[in-house]
This record gives sequence, C-alpha cells and structure tokens, in this order.
Amino acid sequence: MKAKAGATLEELGLADAPRAFPLAYPGAWPRESGLLAGDRMLPLDRLAHPDRTPVLCVGSNACPGQLRDKMATFGITAPVPMVRCRVTGLGVGVSAHVSRMGYVSAAPVRCPAAVRELVLLWLEAEQLAVIDASEGATLPDGNFVRVRLPVPDVRVELADGTVLPEVFAYANRRGVLHDGSGVPRDHPGQRALLTELLLSSPALRRLLGNTPEEFCARARADAHRCVRGTLLFAREGWVTRSGLEHLFNGQGVPG
Repeated sequence: MKAKAGATLEELGLADAPRAFPLAYPGAWPRESGLLAGDRMLPLDRLAHPDRTPVLCVGSNACPGQLRDKMATFGITAPVPMVRCRVTGLGVGVSAHVSRMGYVSAAPVRCPAAVRELVLLWLEAEQLAVIDASEGATLPDGNFVRVRLPVPDVRVELADGTVLPEVFAYANRRGVLHDGSGVPRDHPGQRALLTELLLSSPALRRLLGNTPEEFCARARADAHRCVRGTLLFAREGWVTRSGLEHLFNGQGVPG
C-alpha cells in the first residue's frame, strides 16, 4: 500500500514496534520513501535534506513503529524523513549481543559485493541524540557506535540518482556472528535466527530457553541473562569482526 497524506501506520501495516513484539524484529519497513509524522506517513517533497544528519538503518530503526516509539519516549514530535536508498558495499549481519528488548539485533558488515535496498533517516540534532542514546552510542560500553561510513567503499544512492557524500550507521562494538567459516552471517529474521542459535548451543538453551518465545521472554525479564548470553556468543566461538572496526577510535566512538 502506498503512503498517502494522512495514512496512519496502522493502515499501512507499519505500526508494530519490535520492542513490543521482539519476534517481529526488525519490523515492517516502508515500501516507499515518506515522512514519519507521529503515527502517520506523509509524502516527501524531496529525498535529500542537507541540513540534517543522514543515518543508514539495517534493523529496527527502519521500522516506523519502532522509530515513532523511540521519539515519543523522549517527547520528540518533529517529523522524520525516511528514504529508501540503494546501498553498495554493506551487508546486514547479526550483532554479537543479546538486546534487553528480547531480540538479537542486526548490524552492518563490510561486504564489497553486497547491493541492497535500505532505509535512510534524515535526523535533526535532537532526533539524532535520541537514536544515539537508544543504541548505546553515548556510553563507553554501549552495544553500538555511530560511525561515518567510508566513501567510496560504501555507496549510498537515492532514487533520483543522488550519491551521498556522507552517511552514518551504527556498528556493533562486540562484533557480529559468523556463518561457521568466519564470514559474517546474514540476519535471517528473528524467529529463524533464534531457532538456529538455540539448536546449536545447549548452554544457550539452559540460559534463555528452548524456543524463540522463551528466549525473548527471558531476555526481556532479566538484563543479567542478556549479558550472560552476549558472553556466551563469544565463548561458543561464534563472533567475528564486522570489518568496520577501523572506523572506531581508541575510545570506541566515531573516528
């Protein structure tokens, strides 16, 4: 369904937030570019917004329901442009941590051969601060770091042919999960991912349950289980580098 003036997120099937429905992660993404204004998606009059910061999404920040809820938590009501874009050189991997929201997040990985459509947010300063905080980017031990993606290694092109000279994304401080050969694995969706991880590790089943539903419930109920689950990923030998670590400086902040 196309976004139209006054269309609600509910009407568009974009209302559910993964923070409330973790097995739905990363949530529904808009099929077309649009302006998120409260609980509505409106048409955009332009794709580029040079007065704002462009932030590329690989996970639930591209879900309007999730983005709306994050902004509402901090009392931010200003609209957010959400723009579909063609991205070359970046893959969507699996973060090597268990989120307090009850899911295992996506994270960007360096992948020269990858070409995919993602969602770009154009954020004002207050909106950027909200997303930074929600990703732990302002904490020395938070899960994600906001990094400036390397140009031209990562190419972000808008539908009108504009190639952006600067784009940011959130990379995982703890690395990403690999596919068994050391190569970062793709994120297949939450239920498929949790099913596979639980089948692969008796220790993970003891900690977070035998089913994806149990995993989500236990993680949401106990922050210590999330920490232990994150450590278990490393002990199982599942973690590798995202290929974006060179973009961090010594303090784990954007370089």
